[in-house]
Amino acid sequence: MVVAIARLTLFLHDNNSLKGKRKVVKSLVEKVRHRFEASCAEVEDHDLWQKAKIGVALVGNDARLLTTRLDQITSFIENQHLAEIVDSHVELCYLEK
Repeated sequence: MVVAIARLTLFLHDNNSLKGKRKVVKSLVEKVRHRFEASCAEVEDHDLWQKAKIGVALVGNDARLLTTRLDQITSFIENQHLAEIVDSHVELCYLEK
């Protein structure tokens, strides 16, 4: 079993409040969850209004497929034009019996 985890740091250019940030982050998280069937949540920087960190996790048995899926999720978020991805970190965890 393989677990693929990504931490994406987002910069929200046109945002000026925590309320606006919550709206953007909630929208992105829900879209990723529904479109890609991935676990997704805001994981850090809750009190910063122009920066957000989102965690995404996928489970499967093919690391290459999971990596491709994370790339698709990253591209999807960028193509929404709601936030800029300024940093990303991906890890694969291999679990055996």
